[in-house]
Amino acid sequence: MLRDRYESDKLFEQITAMMPKMDPILAKIDTYLEDEKLFALVREDLSKRRPMTLVTGRNSTPVEVIERMLVVKRLYRYSYEETERYVKDSLVLRQFCRIYLNPVPDDTTLIRQANLIQSETLEKFNARITELAQAAKVTQGRKLRTDGTVVESNIHAPSDNRQLADGVRVLARTVERAREASQRVGEALGETFTKLTRAAKYKARQIGETLRKRTDEAKEAGKTAYRELVEMTQKTVAQAKQALEHLATETHPKAKRLTKTLQTFIPRVEQVIQQTERRIFGEENVPAQEKLVSIFEAHTDIIVRGKEDHPVEYGHKVWLDEVDGGIVSHYRILDGNPGDSAQWLPSLQAHQRQFGHPPEQASADRGLYSAHNEQEAKRLGVERVILPKPGYRSAERKQHEQQDWFITGRKWHAGVEGRISVLKRAHSLGRCLNHGQSGFACWVGWGIIAGNLAVMGRTG
Repeated sequence: MLRDRYESDKLFEQITAMMPKMDPILAKIDTYLEDEKLFALVREDLSKRRPMTLVTGRNSTPVEVIERMLVVKRLYRYSYEETERYVKDSLVLRQFCRIYLNPVPDDTTLIRQANLIQSETLEKFNARITELAQAAKVTQGRKLRTDGTVVESNIHAPSDNRQLADGVRVLARTVERAREASQRVGEALGETFTKLTRAAKYKARQIGETLRKRTDEAKEAGKTAYRELVEMTQKTVAQAKQALEHLATETHPKAKRLTKTLQTFIPRVEQVIQQTERRIFGEENVPAQEKLVSIFEAHTDIIVRGKEDHPVEYGHKVWLDEVDGGIVSHYRILDGNPGDSAQWLPSLQAHQRQFGHPPEQASADRGLYSAHNEQEAKRLGVERVILPKPGYRSAERKQHEQQDWFITGRKWHAGVEGRISVLKRAHSLGRCLNHGQSGFACWVGWGIIAGNLAVMGRTG
């Protein structure tokens, strides 16, 4: 049964009275997390674990404890295991997480509960935090600066040979487990099943070493090796399909899990085979939107932003709207690699919804400039629109951009790069360690929430 909170512990209060006071920043964050609306958002998701979670079953880890431990995790860049260990060892963190002298939930419990919290809930959570920041006069929503960044997926540098080898490994392993779990699968495959994992791994490594030479002979040798690797992969896919046909008729839980795994990975591996044939044998330039860069994180986009140090990035473009006071009031994860100019109007509209009024000042980089974007901002009621024009500028435009308010606004806008840097360095927004698209969205949400709470703790 879902519990809301632990009862306060008098013995714990006596112990903590003899300890140094909680860090002022953490103490302020503690008061913000006492908000009942934040608590209700998390409770709503945790209550959906089982149909009767609210009325039957053994007592769960309290909602308040889960909420606060997840904040601690991203506030200090801990792993789930480190979160358990540090909270268990610290009286201050026990007090902050409202655990007192009760047992600290282990990392697996924390992971299971974290997976119940939806990305949409975290968007509402962040919106409520922005309201609390406004009430505490941390921000008034008068200024808006908007910019995008890329959060990378947790994948290795993509190459078709490694993905083919990964596909063979995953499918062969799953088929082997299916043979053990289902007599029908074992009888259907019989002695014909061949595990090609080691051979595929060796062939993929051979391809990588051969193609590094960049000669015509190496290119032909690489094609030959690729044909052999593709044949191994096709053979493994055929065995996986045969296993799936028989496994799908089984009803026990393990068979259902294996069926789901095969149904997920077979189409992905087939897509890698197809793009390999087009790219290597057909010498075709496969469009980025048609490429699969990871069979494990299939949602990953290919992002090209013209950055010298990162010419190509693999993950998702994330758009951030920051207001005065350093609060990221709104964020969104974009599909594919859309142009920046299309993000101007959604940012202004999100600000209007959040604060009930347009910003007095709104700024962005050159990539968002257009006469239409300036006009739309004026139409919505923005007094100072700061969009520097790229390329040729007329004398009138130069005079416009040399006004004091425009120059001051440009200097203030530069701070958004620092905010992005802090989110990546201090709150793990550089690389997502969660799995799947929903996991990616939750990773971004918790990172921004932790960043906002840290700002409010310092300035509220």
